[in-house]
Amino acid sequence: MPDITAKPMLSRVADNLYWMSRYLERAEHTARVLAVGLMQTIDQNPRQAHPRWTRLLEALGASALADGEADASRITASLTFDAENPHSIVSCIASARANARQVREQISSEMWEQLNRVYLRVRASSAAQIWQGEPIEFYQRLKEGAHLFQGITDATMSHGEGWFFIQVGRYLERAGSTAKLLDTHFQVYFAPEAKGVAQLEFNDWVTLLKSCTAFEAYCKVYTADVQPPSVAEFLLLDSESPRSVRFAADRIERGLQAISRSTGSRWAGRAERLAGRLRASLDYGQVDEIMAEDMHAYLDTIRRQCGAIHAAIYQAYITYSVESAIVQ
Repeated sequence: MPDITAKPMLSRVADNLYWMSRYLERAEHTARVLAVGLMQTIDQNPRQAHPRWTRLLEALGASALADGEADASRITASLTFDAENPHSIVSCIASARANARQVREQISSEMWEQLNRVYLRVRASSAAQIWQGEPIEFYQRLKEGAHLFQGITDATMSHGEGWFFIQVGRYLERAGSTAKLLDTHFQVYFAPEAKGVAQLEFNDWVTLLKSCTAFEAYCKVYTADVQPPSVAEFLLLDSESPRSVRFAADRIERGLQAISRSTGSRWAGRAERLAGRLRASLDYGQVDEIMAEDMHAYLDTIRRQCGAIHAAIYQAYITYSVESAIVQ
């Protein structure tokens, strides 16, 4: 039974924690994709690199940067240091920090200090500086900084309502990002001639796995035999890989159930139902059936479901009506 005497978290606090987590996950995802893109295309001429950058940029929602030649320095500068670009790493980390500042009393001092370190590291760097040194190493440090923040959060913050909002934000962002990466690759796989792009090569599938930090985990399950159906199955349906959509859906549902129990809210049912529907579709999904039908539609449905869960979270916890607040 939920503890009806427990006071629900203020909607402002829940909103800040949720978006702090989403923005940091988005920054880490962008850093990871850029690092893998640089590693894959570093020895290629612009004509060879262009289709690969096009896919990665489409997955990051930055297709406009793929116009013309694949200029890696221009792409990385825009997606890393352009403060006017809301999708850049510096913008996402700044937004995560701004949200964290609003809830300093809810997070641990160690969390705040680590997020500040990541923020200051990015602000103290520039595109010219990282290209003079080791750009891939720069992105690696950013990823490690985000991972360290997640570990510090789990180790120093009480695993109560606020912690679960952080988890839901992280995994909702991750589920949508992974589905988008899969979609950009499998659209080419299923219709290469229609897009005027050559059939994807072995290295392209390795790149997809590495873009999800999943290559080594994949090899432990499937060995080094990288085949598109196996890649789709692993990144979509694997229940144990922390980067799979199924794993993320499970954590989203668990987080929302925990928040509902904590608040005793009767307005949380829609968000829980939507999360449960997403998890169930992945629990019982079969990769051969998904690929035989319309994989693009399947992945697009996942992303739309993530959007619906986000809207339901806002309706239940962030922008709920005066009537629902009184009932709570």
